[in-house]
Order: sequence, then structure tokens, then C-alpha cells
Amino acid sequence: MLQISPTAFRSILILQAKFVGDIVLASTLAKNLQLEYPEARIVFLCEARFGGFLTEHGIASEVVTFRRAMMRGTPLQRGRELLQMVRELRQQRFDMIIDITDSKTSRILSGLIDAPIRLGYHPTERPMRWYERQPANVRMKPFAFGERHYLYRYLSPLEALGVNLRVRAPAIRPLPFETSRALALLGKYRLRPHGFLAVHAGASFPGRRWQPERFTAAIDRISAETGLDVVLVGGPEESEARDRIMAAAKTPVVNLVGALSLETLLALLKEARLFVGNESGPMHMAAAAGTPVVGLFGLTSPTQWGPVGVPSISLRPSMPCDCVGGDLCRRTDPSKACCVWRLEVDAVVEAVRELLARTVVALDHAV
Repeated sequence: MLQISPTAFRSILILQAKFVGDIVLASTLAKNLQLEYPEARIVFLCEARFGGFLTEHGIASEVVTFRRAMMRGTPLQRGRELLQMVRELRQQRFDMIIDITDSKTSRILSGLIDAPIRLGYHPTERPMRWYERQPANVRMKPFAFGERHYLYRYLSPLEALGVNLRVRAPAIRPLPFETSRALALLGKYRLRPHGFLAVHAGASFPGRRWQPERFTAAIDRISAETGLDVVLVGGPEESEARDRIMAAAKTPVVNLVGALSLETLLALLKEARLFVGNESGPMHMAAAAGTPVVGLFGLTSPTQWGPVGVPSISLRPSMPCDCVGGDLCRRTDPSKACCVWRLEVDAVVEAVRELLARTVVALDHAV
């Protein structure tokens, strides 16, 4: 464990190139670093679509971005994109690099950028092959502060640096003009702030997506019982689930799938009475915005990936389960195991009832 003066670092690079949920959880690391090293620039390496979100919400001072499509392209495309990243990063002089991506590419980048302090996990989540090396000269535990939630994997650098943990959960406030934009959208569709259910039926991988027909059944029952309106959110690539829900729902559903930037989505989620959705980036965004969450999980454990910092209920079928995904399932890979399909509509509706009852006092107090 290092003990370093708060004035020791002027520039810190965080390598975090994954998904929306990872960015949200990693914001807690950035906030703690800002409190400990108030004069330091906090720079994120991230996918291009996250750049504005990170800087506009004060999570990062600056960003260096890359195009994921190029990193998944031909060897030539990937090489060019990697070279461009290295050139841009080497132009800046970093005092410290924190690799929380923990991938082969992130280790290559950490080794190619000349920084006195380089933090990396030991052991790594993806074991290195014989020809690889760990460029880190400060080793982080896989999880820190005696916790097993993945948030504490991203907070592990603090323990390695001897930094006190002051902020324990993501809390991201919507930008004022994005709040105005979200309220205008609610007005357009005649929705009441805190009078609607935000539903996200998508996820990055098929195995994490609860069936659209079950979402539809749950939506109809919840709306009929509570009088809450329903808003569907998600990315443009989630149109299939959206179309199936919109076609079958008896309840009028407002469709905002593919219509919102990350910044506006955060503001809209802040105005929701409750969020219901698969384990996904929007689930973590809703929690960071302060909205109660009902999260739907499969093989991935809510103990490691559940929403944090807000009242929540995480639902998961009993494990091990009888396979319902057939040839789609790969039991050892949470992204490709369809265990979430075993969740019943009754359980989701009951969780919504319970969470609404549990949070009504807090909501009334806030209003």
C-alpha cells in the first residue's frame, strides 16, 4: 500500500473502455480521486460515445476516445486505432495510470505510456499468456475494502494507494438543461414527474434479456394496479424487443427507445417513480440518478452486479437452474446463459408492489 501526498499527482489516466454500467460504477473511483487529489486532472480513456457524458457530468476532466468499431475490425484497423490512442496518450504526461479494464489491450497501453505509477490487478481477471507481461508496478486486489460487489473492484485502486473511501456509491446529477429537456418530453406525452415507470427491456447480450412477452404482461398488470404510466427506454439496437412490447401491450406505452442521448436518459430516469429492467447500463444509471430499481438477473449474481445506493430489489431464479435456452446457452458465461428467462411475471409484479410501498414515504418527503 502506498502512502502518497495529495499534491503528488497532477494527472491521472483511468483506462476504462467497457460499457455504460462500468462507466457509472467507475465514476465513484473518479469522485474519490478528485477529493483526494483536488489539483489533479482525471483523464478517462473510453469509447467515443461516452466522452461527452464523462466530461459534462464532471466525472472526468478530459477524455481520450477510441472507436469500438475499429477495435473490432480488421487487424489493420485495430492497429491504426491503437497507434492513434498511444500517440495521443503519450503526448500527455501522466503521473499515474489506473487500469481497471484489465484486458490484453489495456495492459499493452499501460506498458506503452511512460508513467511513474501504474496500477493493475493481481491476479488479473484474464490470465496473461507466456508472451505477455503485467506492466503495473503497483498491484491492486481483485476486490477491495472487504466487499465483493464489482463496484469495489473499481474502488480497489484507492486501497492500493492508501486513499480513504469517502464516496461509496455512484451519484450522478442530471445537467439542468437535460432536466428541462426531460420535463419537456414528459409534458409532450402528458406524463407526470414521478408518475411513470421506466422500463428497459434490452441488454448487451441476448442471455440477459427477459422475454418481451413477459415484460408486456408485467407492464399491463402494474399499470392497471398502480395507475403509473409506462415509458420504454433503450438504445436503437433494441428495436426488436420494443416492437414486440408495443404491439402486444394493452397499456398505452410511450416509446423512447433509441430517441435519447445518455445525458437526456439520465435526466429522464431521475424523474421516474421506478425503474424495471434487465441487468444493464440503464439499470446502473437509474440507481446513480437516485431512482428505485427492480433489476432482473440471470446467471450473473446481483451480489456482484446489483444496483447500489438506492432502494432496490434484485430478482434472480434459483441456481443452478434447468436450462431453458437450449443451444443459445453457455452455462459458464453469464452473457450467454439465458437463466433470466425463468423469472416469472408474478415475481416481478410483486417486487414492484413491494418497492413502491417501501419508497412512498421517502418520495413524499422529497416532494
